[in-house]
Amino acid sequence: MKASIPLVLVAACSFSVSAGAQFAKTEDAIKYRQSAMFIQSQHVARLGAMASGRAPYDATAAVANAEVVAEISKLPWAGFGPGTEGGKAKPEIWQEQAKFKELSERLMSDTEKLLGAAKAGNLDALKAAMGPLGETCKTCHDTFRKK
Repeated sequence: MKASIPLVLVAACSFSVSAGAQFAKTEDAIKYRQSAMFIQSQHVARLGAMASGRAPYDATAAVANAEVVAEISKLPWAGFGPGTEGGKAKPEIWQEQAKFKELSERLMSDTEKLLGAAKAGNLDALKAAMGPLGETCKTCHDTFRKK
């Protein structure tokens, strides 16, 4: 039991490394966050197609896609550390960290609600969860993403 305590401390310390240190180059951080957002957008689009009637509703597929969205929503933020400016990200991300953090947390919350709605197994629940998620995405992109 005592031997595991140092291992836990080492693991905890390794997760506290700054985001900038996670990437060898700024371009790596940019590619990482863009890749995470791309994957997320692909799965959100599948859910959106079901919610809008452009694709048939499939409860199993909805859950599978929502699980990916909820998990991926946790990833891109590591790619926005100090010294990772560039890509489609506006400088305001680094100037308005509190607002950016609030929106990133709202996105993660919205994706968890989306997952819950998908697991409910009905189209109306999915539709209801898609609206707030879409609004959060739009607000963040309008504020912090170059056109």
